[in-house]
Amino acid sequence: MAYQKTFIPYGGYWCSPFARWQGSFASLHTIKFAADVTRKALAARNIQPVIFSNVYLGMTVPATSSFYGAPWLAGMIGAEGVTGPVFSQACATSARVIGSASQAVETDSSDSILCITADRTSNGPHLLYPNPNNPGARGEAEDWVWDNFNRDPFVGNTMLQTAENVAKEAVISTTEQHEVVLMRYAQYQKALENDAAFHKLYMTPAEVNPSGRKVIATVTDDEGIFPSTAEGLGKLKPVTPDGTVTFGGQTFPADGNAGMIVTTQEKARELSKDSKIEIQLLSFSEGRTAKGFMPKANVPAVHGALAQSGVDIKNIKVIKTHNPFALNDIFLSRELGVGLDKMNNYGSSLIWGHPQGPTGMRLIIEMIEELVMLGGGYGLFTGCAAGDTAAAIVLEVRAK
Repeated sequence: MAYQKTFIPYGGYWCSPFARWQGSFASLHTIKFAADVTRKALAARNIQPVIFSNVYLGMTVPATSSFYGAPWLAGMIGAEGVTGPVFSQACATSARVIGSASQAVETDSSDSILCITADRTSNGPHLLYPNPNNPGARGEAEDWVWDNFNRDPFVGNTMLQTAENVAKEAVISTTEQHEVVLMRYAQYQKALENDAAFHKLYMTPAEVNPSGRKVIATVTDDEGIFPSTAEGLGKLKPVTPDGTVTFGGQTFPADGNAGMIVTTQEKARELSKDSKIEIQLLSFSEGRTAKGFMPKANVPAVHGALAQSGVDIKNIKVIKTHNPFALNDIFLSRELGVGLDKMNNYGSSLIWGHPQGPTGMRLIIEMIEELVMLGGGYGLFTGCAAGDTAAAIVLEVRAK
């Protein structure tokens, strides 16, 4: 969908650090943790929660009492009179939340929406579904996180297999994938320069307080990132026999949350930390590819978003991708005719991990900040998702 009236205030977004699963955030309740980060982020920006007409929550892993979703989160941040929906669209959740909020602004059904995306892949729920038809009415169990990583119920394969299918068809080698990993790791190091100055543009430190009574640690930046070296990657073998993807060539599950305000041009100017900078959302699109070829879905999603926005790929200044596999970027680079070094400056999910719900929102936040540093221009985000799907967003940053 193309947009004409939807804006994001400059600085009207934030993100917790991301922590590798089973790390510092492993015992924090997803929604309570997101509420805590959101309260602090809004207070730091002198934004009162009562200004929001809706709260949109995106999360993909159930948590205790998450049945109460967005209204519960709204209440915890001081917006008790506000309600809103919960979105769950696998790795495309962030793009879907932003796209749906934009549609509400475009149709004047809502004028200032707080979008929160949050997930905890650590300690995911173990579910038991009743089945009275089984012998003794024995239930059917599901490991929410692990089982869904490992089997697409429609196709019957793992997410890793979708990457291998693309690698085989497009002839993408392990060596090529490792070269991209090293490039992305070097790009991430730029974000850590000058005491992580780039991250401090948007990242909100997170307190670890699982009991709600005592802070036991404060996490100020991403946690659990393994250094990538040519020597280290060279020692890794593909995960599957006759495959190409190693553990070094794919991302890892993580925990974290992110927030963003989607609103009108007038309100964006009021809330912006610099009224001379405007951020306009131009389009949102989805794509789906052949069964078992998930990384390829980015291509139709990108073409749709570009067509709707009226922006040519040649005029895109910043590209950010959710790259669960290094080969995602290789395939997209070939299809779009864009150099691999033109994507993912300052970091990507391949390096800092994948909490699912908030991953795309963090990438879009980083895209905005890079565009501001470059004096404005068009930005493109895309990311694949479960079900051989993908989503893409095009926006423009204007500096007056």
